[in-house]
Amino acid sequence: MDFKLVSRTLILAVAGSAFSVTALAQWQWIDKDGRKVYSDRSPPADIPEKNILKMPRGAKVAAQPTAKEDAVATPGAAASAPVAKNDPNAPKLTGKDPQLEAKKKQAEEEEAAKKQANEEKVAKAKAENCDRSKKAVNSFQSGQRITVTNSKGEREYMDDSAKAAEVKRLQGIIETDCK
Repeated sequence: MDFKLVSRTLILAVAGSAFSVTALAQWQWIDKDGRKVYSDRSPPADIPEKNILKMPRGAKVAAQPTAKEDAVATPGAAASAPVAKNDPNAPKLTGKDPQLEAKKKQAEEEEAAKKQANEEKVAKAKAENCDRSKKAVNSFQSGQRITVTNSKGEREYMDDSAKAAEVKRLQGIIETDCK
């Protein structure tokens, strides 16, 4: 007896799932790329009637309305309905979102402005480094005694080898920053 109950349940489940699949996909057609499409909505107006493989009972393939007839029939649906390609009054669809394009352009402009500000900041820092390095080289080459503070906080005079090493380092900065 259990076997009969299980088999009846199984049969009802299979029949129910088959019914739900067919109820969801009442339309079947071949799109312009040659692929089979299943849908609960009618195909777009640009699909020829010969490409419609299956439709609900009593449904008819509607003739392609013009943009004016469509706008009169349903005022809000004119923007969402397909429009004839040769209609001169049809809005031109570019496939681009103007708001998204404006935001993208604004972000690019902001990034360009940040980049330019950063480049100006770097150029200003290089100019300051150049001036400081030139002044320091002039001080080292003037013949004056140069003092430095050591780690203990005491003043020490630089010897000639330390002066030469510092002048060499400053010359490297001048070569890179003074262009």
